[in-house]
Amino acid sequence: MRIIISNFSNQPIYDQIVTQIKDLIMQSKLKEAEPLPSIRNLAKELQISVITTKRAYDELEKEGFIVTVPGKGSYIAAGNKELLLEKRIKIVEEKLSEAVLAGKSIHLSLEKLREMLTLLYEEE
Repeated sequence: MRIIISNFSNQPIYDQIVTQIKDLIMQSKLKEAEPLPSIRNLAKELQISVITTKRAYDELEKEGFIVTVPGKGSYIAAGNKELLLEKRIKIVEEKLSEAVLAGKSIHLSLEKLREMLTLLYEEE
């Protein structure tokens, strides 16, 4: 598992870990029941505080993405990929709704909005 921490990001370090682990789950690079590094090992590898790593794992467990078994470690939880996908789709829908409202407020045509979306989508 490869996690990259940026000290220049506005995103807190624990949140960077959470986001990247969720991304690895979505990309199927982490699979159900796969063990995660121990909190201490990940902290050492990333050269960060054990407390920061524990906070990331606690957040992931609270959201249902990992399961921690006392004395054994933390593992990827079952069924989390679908949950994460659904959450991300909801975010996309909300942002598209904002774009539609902004477009309507300046009388932007649906065709022009589609054109803009197509250009942005194909940019990547």
